[in-house]
Amino acid sequence: MLIFNGSVFMPSVLTLVGIPGLESVQCWIGIPFCVMYIIALIGNSLILVIIKSEKSLHIPMYIFLAILAVTDIALSTCILPKMLGIFWFHMPQMSFDACLLQMELIHSFQATESGILLAMALDRYVAICNPLRHATIFSPQLTTYLGAGALIRAFILVSPSILLIKCRLKYYRTTIVSHSYCEHMAIVKLAAEDIRINKVCGLLVAFAILGFDIVFITFSYVRIFITVFQLPQKEARLKAFNTCIAHICVFLQFYLLGFFSFFTHRFGAHIPSYVHILLSDLYLLVPPFLNPIVYGVKTKQIRDQVLKMLNSKKPL
Repeated sequence: MLIFNGSVFMPSVLTLVGIPGLESVQCWIGIPFCVMYIIALIGNSLILVIIKSEKSLHIPMYIFLAILAVTDIALSTCILPKMLGIFWFHMPQMSFDACLLQMELIHSFQATESGILLAMALDRYVAICNPLRHATIFSPQLTTYLGAGALIRAFILVSPSILLIKCRLKYYRTTIVSHSYCEHMAIVKLAAEDIRINKVCGLLVAFAILGFDIVFITFSYVRIFITVFQLPQKEARLKAFNTCIAHICVFLQFYLLGFFSFFTHRFGAHIPSYVHILLSDLYLLVPPFLNPIVYGVKTKQIRDQVLKMLNSKKPL
């Protein structure tokens, strides 16, 4: 590691602080985080097993749910093991390239989750607003294309921000990262060079992915609500609405947490830094933890399969 005029030239190792201001209690904060991670792994794995074993669930709605479960497992695994290493085992060092890889994976899986939520909203839109053509429109081929497209789009749009850091920023004021994982702006702000291009690129990527997805998801559910409330029978309205309630809950908790974290990080200068970090951590950890719970409680087919599995294991 070379140092010129107080700046570090292309550091090979970075040090993650964890949660600045709460270092003395990080070991205790790690306990609920670890519990959330374990529940996320078990819950999402259970959803995958149920969807794979039950042939009646091999339809677009549940295939997208399976992709969402895989994404949630991957996202939480990208952040939690290293975070717990910082909190519990005092292992804050991370190579610069490994940090960039973690950043790429975290932001790409976040974008993938947003894309899958959009695909699920479009699936519900067609199923409710145009049910006779649903099977024709959402063919297995289209379902595959949408799932693969969400992943490919995420990596293509996120990669330029990572490459800008790797290729453009050479000098850094410090190698101490005031964060518990390698977040894009946390690394960019370490640079001792002009970072305006990096900031603009990060914002463009965020708005290109989240802004696009939110507009079309909102449009889909507005159209769904209009169609549902026009149904003549109350039972039909309730049945149609119940098929969407789990998706709406997941959509709201994912984007509300994201926007709250985004705006407090950029416009909440008076808010303590540990609040920013905790919100960022929760934004990554809560969706993988809550998603299987929401779908397990609100989706009858998943709930019935879980109860069937539990009952089959009871002793005679």
